[in-house]
Amino acid sequence: MKKIIFTAITTFMLTNMANAQKIIAHRGYWDTENNAQNSIKSLKSAQEINAYGSEFDVLISADDVLVVNHDDNYLGYHIETTNSSILKTLKLPNGENMPTLEDYFAQGKKNKNVKLIFELKPHSSKKNEDRAVKKSIEIIKKNKVEKQIEIISFSQNICDEFKKLAPKYHVSYLAGDLSPKEVKARGWNGIDYHYSVFQKNPTWVKEAKELGLLVNVWTVNDKKIMQEMIDFDVDYITTDKPLVLKEILSKK
Repeated sequence: MKKIIFTAITTFMLTNMANAQKIIAHRGYWDTENNAQNSIKSLKSAQEINAYGSEFDVLISADDVLVVNHDDNYLGYHIETTNSSILKTLKLPNGENMPTLEDYFAQGKKNKNVKLIFELKPHSSKKNEDRAVKKSIEIIKKNKVEKQIEIISFSQNICDEFKKLAPKYHVSYLAGDLSPKEVKARGWNGIDYHYSVFQKNPTWVKEAKELGLLVNVWTVNDKKIMQEMIDFDVDYITTDKPLVLKEILSKK
């Protein structure tokens, strides 16, 4: 009898864990001491707390090197028109140098259980976006992280280019201006929208899932909105407060 009860409890716990929303650390888990967004340390921190994934932002330099940074301008340098030899010397708020994508993958591969949620930022031209996609695929294959990465972008062109050149990659769209049906028609794999989009379109989560799309929501730091998105039954929640979300999910 005890064995049956234990088995039932274990099954219940595993089912709840499997059904729970997955936590994505936004720009890594950076809200710790001596840390910074999109830094190697923020990725390490996300790995240490066993987040499902660590999101990061990527841009291409003038000399075709992919760097991890959110803004297209940093410390007075426009990334697309600056050589990597300069960009790699620029300091993040925690004293680290701006990482290249190769640097980021080197750390990412140390814990393959943590997904690398790869946001390729919109660039100033289609030409630059296309070369950024091509270079991204080259570096992903070189580092053998195809199964660890998921691609996200605000750029429809970038999403299209990834699916054209690497059709097996998981690609989700960020901008929130297309319905799940429209995203499915483009051949992409998911919607990754700001929580306000789902608040305005509360049926979209269900519609997306019925179409076989994965649903992520960003960037959710307020406890009430976390619970609202949990109740919406999204698949992933991207947050700057992963431990707060983890605590809420543990009570589910």
